[in-house]
Amino acid sequence: MKIRTIVRHIREGFKSFGRNGWMAFASMSSVAITLFILGVFLLMAMNVNHIANVVEKQVEMRVILNKDVDREQAAAVGDRIQAMPQVESVTFVTKEEGLEKFRQSFGENAYWFEGLDQENPLSDEFVVKTKDPRETAVIAERVQNFPHVESVKYGKGLIEKLFSITTLVRNIGIAFIIALAFTAMFLIANTIKLTIFSRRREIEIMKLVGATNAFIRWPFFIEGLLMGTIGAVIPTLLLLVGYKYLIDFVMVDLNLYFIDFLPLNPLAYQVAGLLLGIGAFLGIWGSIVSIHRFLKI
Repeated sequence: MKIRTIVRHIREGFKSFGRNGWMAFASMSSVAITLFILGVFLLMAMNVNHIANVVEKQVEMRVILNKDVDREQAAAVGDRIQAMPQVESVTFVTKEEGLEKFRQSFGENAYWFEGLDQENPLSDEFVVKTKDPRETAVIAERVQNFPHVESVKYGKGLIEKLFSITTLVRNIGIAFIIALAFTAMFLIANTIKLTIFSRRREIEIMKLVGATNAFIRWPFFIEGLLMGTIGAVIPTLLLLVGYKYLIDFVMVDLNLYFIDFLPLNPLAYQVAGLLLGIGAFLGIWGSIVSIHRFLKI
């Protein structure tokens, strides 16, 4: 295709967009409303997935050693655990450190346990984190059989329920996003179809005077791209500004710092790129689907 022809198609696309202002506005409004709803659920799903990841990463297991284990034997156990490919980190905690942490957990009442220094009831232990938290149970069973290991604690039963809940939440989020995406495609395609239907005579005349299908399609592609992209800009800005105010309100005004939202950067770029891409795709796709029937003359 010649450069001059491409320029002509772009110019005609912009002209058609301007001439059919009200129908274009209806299409952009449909895109904006649909993508806004989709964007809200997208932000929710991304944050829920993020929170699930944070919770899962906090899963760890405590490998408690026998009381008669010396430092050399303990180091051998630690090296063996660290050598496992599924293990991310291994932290050695002496029984003295464990007792001090235990005391600190009681705050002002730590003096209750001052007499335990001479007869420390705790054992040396390792705090182990796996690369994939879902492998914690499997690794725990293997480590349990290592020499000098008394027991392995990782919240058996609760961990399995936690992973079931996070998996369910993720699947529900994905299902909502897919359902909304198809709903958006249906609504936007039908709105654009009405826009093109109002100009069916124009298309028929162009066909009758010998214009090729490609020559007719391109300006509509450009127009659909404009409607989809501009329609996506509005909900993107509203969502990102609203998300920023939500973070400020929850973390500053309410002081709920324990709620771990995804940071605005790079989330803003991800959401903007995704919504703009979806808007542009739906605009072009809606034009392709809608104009196809009018080219069969």
